[in-house]
Amino acid sequence: MSIALVILAAGKGARMQSDLPKVLHEIAGAPMLVHAMMAGQALAPERCIIIAGHGADAVAGVAINQNSDAEIIIQSEQLGTGHAVDQARASLADFDGNVIVLYGDTPLIKTETLAALNDKLSHSELSVLGFEAKDPGSYGRLITDNDNLKRIVEFKDASDAEKSITLCNSGVMAVAGPLLFRLLSEIGNENASGEYYLTDIVAKAVAHGASCKVVRCFETETLGINSRVELAHAEHIFQTRRRNEALENGITMPDPKSVHFSYDTFIGRDSIVEQNVIFGPGVTVETGSRIRAFSHLEGAHVSCGCVVGPYARLRPGSELAEDVKIGNFVEIKASLLAEGSKVNHLSYIGDATVGARANIGAGTVTCNYDGVMKHHTSIGEDTFIGSNTMLVAPVSVGQEAMTASGSVIVRDVPSGDLAIGRAKQENKTWLAVKLMKKLRAAKATKKE
Repeated sequence: MSIALVILAAGKGARMQSDLPKVLHEIAGAPMLVHAMMAGQALAPERCIIIAGHGADAVAGVAINQNSDAEIIIQSEQLGTGHAVDQARASLADFDGNVIVLYGDTPLIKTETLAALNDKLSHSELSVLGFEAKDPGSYGRLITDNDNLKRIVEFKDASDAEKSITLCNSGVMAVAGPLLFRLLSEIGNENASGEYYLTDIVAKAVAHGASCKVVRCFETETLGINSRVELAHAEHIFQTRRRNEALENGITMPDPKSVHFSYDTFIGRDSIVEQNVIFGPGVTVETGSRIRAFSHLEGAHVSCGCVVGPYARLRPGSELAEDVKIGNFVEIKASLLAEGSKVNHLSYIGDATVGARANIGAGTVTCNYDGVMKHHTSIGEDTFIGSNTMLVAPVSVGQEAMTASGSVIVRDVPSGDLAIGRAKQENKTWLAVKLMKKLRAAKATKKE
């Protein structure tokens, strides 16, 4: 059966105290909306509909960037979750598959859970995701008869007996498409909030004799984010989950709690990630590499057997081939470093290609920016770049060439050549002693 995702993302999120729409606040480097979309997209849905409202243009931009086929529908007036889902009625008028309703502020839900929710529709016409709450608080309660769901009651409308129930509603549900909109036509807003509750369709479905089931998940998966405190808590849960997955997948981390993952970080087995490493979005680290302490990687690909850090920074566009060594206080940006090359100390390599087995000395800088444009530096195989060399791009250093320490290289260096670009050194006999005596005398006079 084909699947349509309907993701509710219209809320402002006043408790976030922010001009940014709530669903665009980030967990692990990606907006919460993206996390929800990724969980659903793994089911290969035929349709993906985002119900936007507050900050709709920004929400739409993020959604389309994540899935170019996503459809954005504006809910101009927020009258409850039932009203929000009903905005997709026209778009899904000819859709006869299953509709999964998700929330853009619920970033921790797993694809496996959504798959179980959808699979349940092979034995029912409506399935709701529920969880056993440690503190049920103001959650809606699931009223069940064994495995059958009878209705959902919102906390505001629950009796004392119903409030004692710990099986709570996550809000996430799957419904056969044609049935969903038929049921939405029947619900009203006669409740304490005066809103159209999506949850009311359960009682309507039961009244029509439709089978409704509950799928249970861990409470953490259903965590909805409404404040910065909850956002931080969700980040903690995400990081704990990813650290455990990394350890289980064969990654060594001496201090897992100090390592920060992004939503899309991939690390190959037998790699070592030392303390206080931060992975921004878009990082792949292949098998058997070592990321040393206090390094920061973003938008980078690290091949097998590389060593990065400590205190290294790989910026977007960094591509390290096998067995590359990047040392302490080295920054790489938009550069390709070929197999076995080394940049071990205090250097900046930006907008460059570095050939195999090249050795870049301490303090080397590719001067890539002229104030308007970026320019490229090419460093050939088996080159030796002397310490404190300034490579003023665009410039090329050929294979097996060398630069003398302290040089400023402004012209191409042919293969095999030694380039020396220093000012001529002159030694003034005893001038240092004479100068110091003069300065000390001037200082003494000034004090008098």
